[in-house]
Amino acid sequence: MRLSALRGAAVSRLGAFALSTAVSVAMLSGGASAEPEKTSGITSLTKDGRTWHLKVYSAAMGKDITVDVQRPVDESQPAPNLYMLTGLDGGLGTANWKARTNALDWLADKQINVIQPIGGFASYYTDWDKADPALGVNKWKTFFTEELPPLLDQTLQSSGVNALTGLSMSGTSVLQLAEAKPGLWKTVAAYSGCAQIADPAGREGVKLTVGRGGGNTENMYGPDNSPEWAANDPVINAEKLRGTQLYISSGSGIPAMDDVQYYLNNGGPQTLALAMIIEAGANQCTHNLKDRLDGLGIPATYQFTPVGTHYWPYWEQALHDSWPLLAQGMGLTN
Repeated sequence: MRLSALRGAAVSRLGAFALSTAVSVAMLSGGASAEPEKTSGITSLTKDGRTWHLKVYSAAMGKDITVDVQRPVDESQPAPNLYMLTGLDGGLGTANWKARTNALDWLADKQINVIQPIGGFASYYTDWDKADPALGVNKWKTFFTEELPPLLDQTLQSSGVNALTGLSMSGTSVLQLAEAKPGLWKTVAAYSGCAQIADPAGREGVKLTVGRGGGNTENMYGPDNSPEWAANDPVINAEKLRGTQLYISSGSGIPAMDDVQYYLNNGGPQTLALAMIIEAGANQCTHNLKDRLDGLGIPATYQFTPVGTHYWPYWEQALHDSWPLLAQGMGLTN
């Protein structure tokens, strides 16, 4: 073979090797032209008087989350943050503090940022193991404990002190969040939640709640025998609540006459019966949580009302009753 032919073959093999190597490197690295991964941040802010409407991009969930903030009475001074979570519909419908109560008006003269996240329908505001066909990607624990707090502190120029309230579904979630990040919230108030989720009855309650949103708890914590259920059970992990100021309340499930009248006009006897059953179950869970905390020597403030169904007026009253402890945790005097 002539020398020029040998050289041509060598160059050809070298070129093929270089091309193959370049393709392999590009595949491994995702390509030199790949865009950098988007980080969490505030993507928009609209001011409407003292109400700020934020869009917060969650890198964990890959989407924007709406967060409404009622600013403090004196916006020129740093203020603590009171996170107020809602129940099953995640504030997406009308089952929220703004629509069902006068809570925002009542808090309007206080030196706090009232944080109202919108989203998390039927999610328990937790980190799901995998995406759900109906509910999508849910990484709310990461959002609330890692992504959102520093962004709010920076945007609102807050004091960095936080308190947390939740009701019904989120009455469970706020205790989970407090255990996931001890010290992030100085005071946590849980109204009509069920902290006991890993036992058969508690697990069934979670399944029913998630199922009402079309979700599947196997995508959340896995099958019944998965250790994720126990890892996210606030009663089992109650030791992690030590050092957090706690306010925990529930009703007996026995309706007052106002409850009966309301439900007869809004859903009928079946809706009343459901509200009684849910609150009675929450009440049992809450007593079990009290027994666990008492056994560990962890103090908490409890309110067990002799009557009360799963109903907004009771949660609004619980907010008023828990305010002194919430204010104390946030370093306020009123």
